[in-house]
Amino acid sequence: MNIHFFKYQGAGNDFILIDHRESPTKDIDYEQIKKLCDRRFGVGGDGLMFLTKHPDYDFEMLYFNADGKPGSMCGNGGRCIVAFAKHLGIIDKETNFLAVDGPHYAKISAEGNWVELQMIDITTINRDGEAYVLNTGSPHYVTQMEGLADYDVYHEGKAIRNNETYKKEGINVNYVEDKGDHLFVRTFERGVEDETYACGTGVTAVALSMAKHKNQSGHIKTPVKVLGGDLSIAFDYDGQKFTNVFLCGPAEKVYEGDIRL
Repeated sequence: MNIHFFKYQGAGNDFILIDHRESPTKDIDYEQIKKLCDRRFGVGGDGLMFLTKHPDYDFEMLYFNADGKPGSMCGNGGRCIVAFAKHLGIIDKETNFLAVDGPHYAKISAEGNWVELQMIDITTINRDGEAYVLNTGSPHYVTQMEGLADYDVYHEGKAIRNNETYKKEGINVNYVEDKGDHLFVRTFERGVEDETYACGTGVTAVALSMAKHKNQSGHIKTPVKVLGGDLSIAFDYDGQKFTNVFLCGPAEKVYEGDIRL
């Protein structure tokens, strides 16, 4: 079987994208997805997405983790599939599409390399000791620290993701250092089971958690630096609910090609 694929990245979070509008999704092979995402034996990526048709939306996003299993919402993946949809001529300046956590609105620059994706509203943030725990389309654990650049995110994040509380369902572990004019974030992602260069739902979770931690309110825009570049999260917070949450950043096509499985 020959597959034509596209490779996109958003702040270093990289994905395989496939135009699946004319193919039956029932034939998806999870082991083949895992192989495609393998960085040594396949194309390589933090995840894989099928862009499919939907009768009520511009398109539907079907996301799979690098381990081949169906994933929860991926923020940077969502931004990349919007850029992909523009490349395919499905959308122009804005879109409404369906993902696993519901409908999403997004707008994209004329050049097609900057995407602002609306995330779900958030009303609940829990605590686990000093950490914040919330779901921004995917579950996240957020903890603050200093000296993050030198921290062992892989081993420490893996330990939290696999502890008794989170092992069964898994959780993404985000570490944040407040730099004053921006937040520096590093993330261990479940499904990838490694640190990634960026995590869209993760930086969103961090920005909201830090706003709550600082007792901020009103319209807030938070610059975030990750290993793969710069992102920005904008939202409204009334002290109880986060609304109009937008994840903003680059989404760029890297290359396209064919692979035989």
